[in-house]
Amino acid sequence: MIDFDKLRKHFPHLADEIEKGKSKVYKIGGFRREGEGFEELRNPDVISFIRRCDTDEQALEIINFMEKRGEITPEYASQLRSQLREKGVRSFGPKKEPGYYFHRYYHQEEGE
Repeated sequence: MIDFDKLRKHFPHLADEIEKGKSKVYKIGGFRREGEGFEELRNPDVISFIRRCDTDEQALEIINFMEKRGEITPEYASQLRSQLREKGVRSFGPKKEPGYYFHRYYHQEEGE
């Protein structure tokens, strides 16, 4: 465990928030790792496809299609449908616009 003096030295604003009770708690429902090589480009998953959708209906079509092909389990498809119904398509992440992969991986190679 880090002592508070070290915390203050390295993260002064965070230490102030903690001391003054101004810190906020944010619930995190999940996360996706970015920048793990080119795996997303080589082998996109259902979330990658959903993030290209404009509407909840399009996302539902993707989920149903991938479940029918056996690329996702019925249990996972059910979880995705539930999230889609309760939180909408953007709950899976920001929309991947045309050129997403080019910008994402071209800039990654350059060290950006």
